[in-house]
Amino acid sequence: MSRIENPTQRNIKLDFFRGVALLIIYINHIPGNELLLYTPSRFGLSDAAEIFVFLSGYAAAIAYGRSFRTAGFALGSFRVFHRCVQIYAAHLGLFALMAMICVLGSQWLETQDYVTHLNIRYFFDHTEAALLGLVSLQYVPNYFDILPMYLVVMLWIPGIVAMSGVHRIMAMAFPPALYLAMWMLGLEFSADPNSARPWFFNPFGWQLLFFIGFAFGSNWLRVPATHPWLVAASVAFLVIAVPFSPEPAMRPTEWLQGAHAMLQPLLEKTRFGPLRLIHFLALAYLVIVSLRYGEQWLQRTWAQSIVQMGRQSLPIFVVSMALSYVGGMAYDVVGHHAGSILWINLGGCLLLILAGYGLAWIKSSPWKQAGSGLPAEDGRGGALGSLPPLRWEWVKGGAMFALLGAVTAFPLWVSRKAADMATSPVTLSESAWVLDDLSAEPPVADPEEFSDPL
Repeated sequence: MSRIENPTQRNIKLDFFRGVALLIIYINHIPGNELLLYTPSRFGLSDAAEIFVFLSGYAAAIAYGRSFRTAGFALGSFRVFHRCVQIYAAHLGLFALMAMICVLGSQWLETQDYVTHLNIRYFFDHTEAALLGLVSLQYVPNYFDILPMYLVVMLWIPGIVAMSGVHRIMAMAFPPALYLAMWMLGLEFSADPNSARPWFFNPFGWQLLFFIGFAFGSNWLRVPATHPWLVAASVAFLVIAVPFSPEPAMRPTEWLQGAHAMLQPLLEKTRFGPLRLIHFLALAYLVIVSLRYGEQWLQRTWAQSIVQMGRQSLPIFVVSMALSYVGGMAYDVVGHHAGSILWINLGGCLLLILAGYGLAWIKSSPWKQAGSGLPAEDGRGGALGSLPPLRWEWVKGGAMFALLGAVTAFPLWVSRKAADMATSPVTLSESAWVLDDLSAEPPVADPEEFSDPL
């Protein structure tokens, strides 16, 4: 029997910070977004990716640990594999959604070739080979690299649980041993059938952070008590690390530039350099210490809106990635100025918050409660029926009418545009890159452009 202890119930702090990570992911993935320069990734070694992966491991220990304890190892493993199928489907769905957005954007906006800009032209020029690579995870473009890593790491949970049944030390020793093996043996997965480019997020490296979160969620590890010397050491490390962040402007002197180049292997994001781990743990410790002095603010409306997003992390992540690229297209149309920066960033964040509430409402199965005479639950456990009946019926009717109209009209709109594309002549300028044969190598996009912020 596995030795996963019964952890505390899932709390809103976990969901809140996952929601914060999702908002940062949206902002950082908008192409050419100036607000990127003001997000945490520009001022430190770790970023939203570390928040997301660590908290995913913590949440996995709570959710799946309970299944292993109550249903046994076989059914607990089955639940983990079921989640892996969902992640895999989300990955394929995100690629299909982004491919459609790029095609429609190129055709309708005529500002640039978005297919080539996202570096997925290979999929359209060699669809059969690319489709096989996509479903086998041998073709992983830079914009689509975190879900495959998350999928692989999730598959290792049953093995960690089995090891914990022998001894907890064995389960805790395996992730750092695998991490060291990655550095010593060069363990990695190929991301491109025509080049040696590896996955941007190497699962052999990032699993260490995931299972550290898993260990805390399983109560195998405890957060250190508040010690002034530990707080001071954490603050000092965060301050010293600022010049070594990804932002070049933080290194104005030649000495700092040379030191950054020398430390680059320890800062590497692909294989999760050890200094990134130390930076994240120091930052997480300071956040935990600050929360010990009060958490009442988490009950406020704005905080609860972010909590709702964190509770629907997988679908909200998919939506955020799609919205990010649409935001980049909006910049291409209206240009970069104070107004566009404000409404593209703020508008996208508000849409993600609304999506969180909408998904929570759907998960509450309001169609079942409608027949029982009970008020439908909102995302926070409250009753939507608390609004005056007539006003709420108008709100529901208007929202459902708009939603059904959009769902009905969108396929017709797409089919009309597709027909126009099929009848319009294709010029060389519409395709900036054409492969002559399968052995040709596609242009390699800068991984930092699409992968660094996450």
